[in-house]
Amino acid sequence: MNPEHDSGYKLLFAHPEMVRDLITGFVPGQWREEIDFATLERVNASFVAESGKARHDDMIWRVRLRNRSWLYLYLLLEFQSRSDRFMALRLLVYVGLLYQDLVKRGELTATGQLPPVLPIVLYNGTTPWREAESLAELVAAPPQGLEAYLPQLRYLLIDENRYDETTLASQRNLAAALFRLEQSRTPEQLRAVLKSLIAWLSEPEQKELRRSLTIWIARLLRRKIRSEEIATVTDLLEIDTMLAERIESWTQQWMLQGLQQGLQKGKAEGEALALKRLLAKRFGPLPAALEARIAAASLEEIEAWFDAAITAPSLDAVFGSNPQ
Repeated sequence: MNPEHDSGYKLLFAHPEMVRDLITGFVPGQWREEIDFATLERVNASFVAESGKARHDDMIWRVRLRNRSWLYLYLLLEFQSRSDRFMALRLLVYVGLLYQDLVKRGELTATGQLPPVLPIVLYNGTTPWREAESLAELVAAPPQGLEAYLPQLRYLLIDENRYDETTLASQRNLAAALFRLEQSRTPEQLRAVLKSLIAWLSEPEQKELRRSLTIWIARLLRRKIRSEEIATVTDLLEIDTMLAERIESWTQQWMLQGLQQGLQKGKAEGEALALKRLLAKRFGPLPAALEARIAAASLEEIEAWFDAAITAPSLDAVFGSNPQ
C-alpha cells in the first residue's frame, strides 16, 4: 500500500460531496431515494479492538433516511497490490466493533435496535478483486441443521479499475472523476477530467474540496512525473496551466513510467505461469481458488512460492496450512 496515496483518498472522502457521489454513482438500489444527503455526517472511527489497535484508518459516515432513522456507511479504503482473501471476516469484526461502540454510547433506534450498516470496500488495485464478498463463502459447509447458526455478513465491493472510461465519463459525478483520474494513461486524459472538475467546483463553498483534489492530483502526478514544480501548485487551475505548458515533456516521462510498470507486470505474469506449471507437475491440477490467489499475488510472493515449491512435499508447505 502506498501510504501517501492512501492518505490522499482519506482526505478526499472526508468530504460529504465525495461520499454522496460514491453512493449515487456506484451503490445500487432504489433505497437510495430514501436518503437525505443533507444529513451526511462523519462518525468517529476510533474503536479499539481487544488487541488495543485503534481503527483510525476507516471512514464511517451516517445519513438519515426518510423515516429519520440513521444508516451507517462503513467505508473501507483498500489500496493493496492484491485483494484480501479474508476481507469479509475483517469487516465482520469492524462492524461488530462499530455496533459495540453504538451500544456503549446508547445510539440505538427509537425502538432500541441497532441501526443498519452498509459495509463498502473501495478497491483500486490493478488486479481484479477475486475474493469472497460474503462470509458464508469462507466458511466450510456445516453439519445439516446448523446452517442457521453461522455468522453472516456481505459487503459491497466497488472495484474502481473495472469501470470503463465511457461509463465513467457519462456521469457528472465526483467519484467517477476520481476513478478516471486514476485510470488516466496520458497527461491529455488527465487534463480532460481536470477541466470537468474545474467547471463543477466553481462555487466558494466548494473551496475545501477543490483544495483536497488539488493535493491529491499533485500526488498522482508526482508518481507519474518527477518534477519539483508539481509540489508548488495550490489550485486545479494551476495544474491545468502547468499541464498545458509542459504537455510534451511530461507525456514522455509518463509513458516511460508506464513502460516500466508494464515490464514489471509482464514479469510477474510470466513468473506466475511458471509457478502454476511447476505446481501442477508436482501436485496435480490446482484448485481454482489457488489459481486466483496466484494471479492476484505480487512478484515477490510468486518468487517466494516458486522457490518453496521446488522442494516442498505438499501444497500446504508452499502456501501455508490452507492453500485454497
